[in-house]
Amino acid sequence: MAWWGTFIGGTLGYVFGGPLGAIIGAALGGNFDRGIKMDGQFGSGDQERVQAAFFTTTFSVMGHVAKADGHVSAQEISAARNIMTQMQLSAQQRSAAIKFFDQGKTADFPLEEILRQFKKECHGRRNLIQMFVEIQIATAMADGNVDASEKRILYTIGEILGFSRSQIDHLFNMANAQGASSSDSLTLTQAYKILGVEKGSSEAAIKKAYRRLMSQHHPDKLVAKGLPDEMIQLATEKTQEIRKAYDLIKKSL
Repeated sequence: MAWWGTFIGGTLGYVFGGPLGAIIGAALGGNFDRGIKMDGQFGSGDQERVQAAFFTTTFSVMGHVAKADGHVSAQEISAARNIMTQMQLSAQQRSAAIKFFDQGKTADFPLEEILRQFKKECHGRRNLIQMFVEIQIATAMADGNVDASEKRILYTIGEILGFSRSQIDHLFNMANAQGASSSDSLTLTQAYKILGVEKGSSEAAIKKAYRRLMSQHHPDKLVAKGLPDEMIQLATEKTQEIRKAYDLIKKSL
């Protein structure tokens, strides 16, 4: 939570400016206004800056995705609250997350500009950005039905952040299968989808896919790249799901 203390206290050393700055300013008000001037550099404050950008973008875009089909379902609200609970947010952080979520629901939410700034703030760190995309997909799937408008927005999010449609489809397949991995109902077919390999793949190919996914979702590596500490539980659960799928496949070989 160290990044939050410096951020809310106006001592981060940088102001975001642009659409992210507008969202943060609206949510944090006077505290943020006491913050600092933008000089285009990243320097020693980079880690905390990335964490703040990830937190802000995650919840504001989450609200935008949830509203894509014209209304925000109870399940989507629950999904957002579950993520907040998993993150063990303080009352102040939770309040800010809700305000970011609400701003994402507005008709004039500047999605493209927000995402382009977010990508820049993350320095194009692929694994970190993919974690962000996976959270958005999980939100869209929370009510059990991904509306066509939601899927279009997720494709747009992917395109802006450097993911092809086929890569977004793969993440959808993973998310579908991972939903089953939280129970004992995970099937072998779903396990293969989680790892992104075909049935009949060689043991070497399966192991390679497993190691790649574990590296992509390793909590410590993601935190080092700028994932907020509070989101480490989300990354940990991802690695548990991947490991469960791999173990099931190994037993079938």
